[in-house]
Amino acid sequence: MTLQQQMITISMVVFGTLLTRFLPFLLFPAGKPTPKYVQYLGKVLPSAVFGLLVVYCLKDVSLFSGSHGVPEAIAIAAVAALHLWKRQMLLSIAGGTLCYMLLVQMVF
Repeated sequence: MTLQQQMITISMVVFGTLLTRFLPFLLFPAGKPTPKYVQYLGKVLPSAVFGLLVVYCLKDVSLFSGSHGVPEAIAIAAVAALHLWKRQMLLSIAGGTLCYMLLVQMVF
């Protein structure tokens, strides 16, 4: 890339970042009530993302080879237990990921 192309690329990245940071404040100012569809998305998207993560993480698990899905099953149980205990999605995801990585690296 030439210097000019690099400067254009950096400028576009900065513009895109600023746009995505400031646009919500311009569309939904503090004085106006939040639209119902945005409130709805705020309620359903965390669960949808969680479901998407489960499907993505388990799509290549083979029950008939390797570790037979045992580390995945243990990590799922850890996620479920953490979520039932604390009801914090980020903690559940991080705890399950940590549990799975420890199992795969040190046990299986």
